[in-house]
Amino acid sequence: MDLQREYFACLALRHTPRLGTKVWKELFAAYPSAYDAVCDAGRWHARELAAKGVAKACASEVWREKAEAEFREARRQHMEPVTFFDPRYPQSFRELPDPPALFYMRGDQSLLANPGVAVVGARECTRLGLETAGRISAQLSKTGITVISGLALGIDRQAHLGGLKGVGSSIAVLGCGLDVGYPPGNADVRQELYERGLVITEYAPGMEPRPGNFPYRNRLISALSLGVLVAEAAHNSGSLITARLAGEQGRDVFAVPGPIGQPTFTGCHRLIKQGAALVESAADIIEILRFDFARELANVPDPAPEEEENGVDAAEAVVKKKKGVRRKDVPSPSERRAPARFADREGMNLTGDERRVLDLIDAADKVHIDALGREMGWDSSVTSRVLLMLEMRGAVQQLPGMWYIAREN
Repeated sequence: MDLQREYFACLALRHTPRLGTKVWKELFAAYPSAYDAVCDAGRWHARELAAKGVAKACASEVWREKAEAEFREARRQHMEPVTFFDPRYPQSFRELPDPPALFYMRGDQSLLANPGVAVVGARECTRLGLETAGRISAQLSKTGITVISGLALGIDRQAHLGGLKGVGSSIAVLGCGLDVGYPPGNADVRQELYERGLVITEYAPGMEPRPGNFPYRNRLISALSLGVLVAEAAHNSGSLITARLAGEQGRDVFAVPGPIGQPTFTGCHRLIKQGAALVESAADIIEILRFDFARELANVPDPAPEEEENGVDAAEAVVKKKKGVRRKDVPSPSERRAPARFADREGMNLTGDERRVLDLIDAADKVHIDALGREMGWDSSVTSRVLLMLEMRGAVQQLPGMWYIAREN
């Protein structure tokens, strides 16, 4: 597929008057590419895909001047476009009733394929909210989960900063053009995201941050995420829109409880009353997500609870109950033994790398993430991502201190 040709065709759709996202989706379902759709614009009305006037406007190329102007400006600003039929385009966007025909990005595009959790909240927030958002975001990122937010001041800023501390990193979804420096107080975070994270927007270069853009872009934040955490929000906060969209898209919704009577937490408390999960740490979120993977991906068991025995470290208590022997690092081939009673892995569709990691963990009593990385010859980000997927499939269990054991039946 000619990506540049696709890009220009999507610009043609964007700049055709009275042609919106819902019609774009119908066109993309009817044609193998945006280019084919634009070339066949004269037949849209006959095929009941668009009104006669809209089809005529596109066929007569009323869009050309504006499309060419956006094309030139995006190239001048070194913006990377991703169109609907581009392999990099997230599948979760395609499933939206109103997907963007294209979006622009700058940064690490591989993060689009990472499991993500959105962390959102109020711009005007308390120190408690800031600390909680930053702490949970850092915890999520250290496990390989990407933190997604909207690059606003307050909670969003802390979420990005926390995400940037770990291998999962962070994605910002803007409500303005990629070249628009909004909000000005977050220029430092945006630069870090360009270098170590990712920034995306569906808006054209030069698009100012209009109030209506932000609720609309929230559908992309929730679509990129397995779940949405509202860290602090008043009863009328825009973050509740993201939470509502997440629920409509079948995502989990999490909320952090705050002090009784604190106005900026009333939205969180209302979400909890309506069924959102009350969470205090990243571990709470990951446990809940495991259940959802169990419903969507067959053979994923419920997570086992951590235990404490007579003041012994919880990880060691679980380890002793499961194996009854002293823990080691990755063993040599002569020390490896046949696994027994491990969780049923039929139907998990494990990749070759995942099977190699499981072989190492199966043969050991427990393995540290750093030892696995050295054994596999991987950097920490790759190791974390593979382990995260194995954990969500129910094949391994993470213990405190980044140790891993094979999950048993």
